[in-house]
Order: sequence, then structure tokens, then C-alpha cells
Amino acid sequence: MKQKPPITNRVSELRKAHGEMSQQDLAKAVGVSRQTIIAIEQGHYSPSLERAFRIAREFDLGIEDVFGWDP
Repeated sequence: MKQKPPITNRVSELRKAHGEMSQQDLAKAVGVSRQTIIAIEQGHYSPSLERAFRIAREFDLGIEDVFGWDP
């Protein structure tokens, strides 16, 4: 069984707090597919550093306010 990456995130929570932003809207804003946003939210995929920054900027937050490290 594949182990989840040690990166945690608050993407789903922030989307909902950000005017009920849809996964599709966030995906379009950061240049990925909706499936990628789903995988990030579920902790099955860690975004590249560039994508992580783009996601954080969509919420006007720093990267560490959105993503964390849980080894």
C-alpha cells in the first residue's frame, strides 16, 4: 500500500471559507486539473513548490499557512 506524502494542507477548508470556491475554479486559477486539486485535498499528492505557492496566493496566504509538514 502506497504511503501518503508527509505534506498536510488546508486547501478544502480554505476553498469553503473563500466564498465556497469550487475545486474546478481553484484548478483553473492555478493551472491544474480538478482531479489534481482533489488528490491534493485528500493528501494523495503533494504539489510542486510552484503550484503550492500559486494555491497559497489564491487565498492571499503564505505557503506555510496552507501547507504543513507531518513526517
